[in-house]
Amino acid sequence: MTVDQWAALDEDIEGELVDGVLEEEEMPSILHETIVVWLGAILGAWARRRRGFTTASETKLAVGPRRGRKPDLSIFLPPNLPAASDTLVRVPAHVVIEIVSPRPRDTRRDRVEKLADYARAQVHYYWIVDPQIRSLEVYERGRDGRYAVVLTASDGRPRVPGCPGLRIDLTALWNEVATVERAAGRQQRRR
Repeated sequence: MTVDQWAALDEDIEGELVDGVLEEEEMPSILHETIVVWLGAILGAWARRRRGFTTASETKLAVGPRRGRKPDLSIFLPPNLPAASDTLVRVPAHVVIEIVSPRPRDTRRDRVEKLADYARAQVHYYWIVDPQIRSLEVYERGRDGRYAVVLTASDGRPRVPGCPGLRIDLTALWNEVATVERAAGRQQRRR
């Protein structure tokens, strides 16, 4: 399958395209989606101030002729803005973000496979948010086409490289994560 065929699939057919084959996506947890919504609100406001926008996990990015990914969040800034009607994005995102899931297979995909795919697709910054270890890692694509770590943080309000004026309040994010975990734990005990 080509990326164009992948983009044309019915929206009910899920998966990412890896070497021409549809690959099962991770099943996002409530915690995963909570982080996506929390970050999406902050990043959407930041991007709008720069005449850009943020998209979520159903956005299909072409990362090669037979490879396509669906990042948890993507930020697009001028001049690299896809058309509103695009079902397949071929312009490089300014930032893509993956929220790491606890399954080893998903962790490897986010930390190894997608790192190479997003670099090849010329995505400027790749963020990995890991709720299990409460960390944010930011990678910047260099002139050599490879990513280098430019930020690792676990608390506070770090300035985010490549995003002028943006600070992510990690303490607030992890407090939100803890709140969801406590609420879910209480609900589990009641069952």
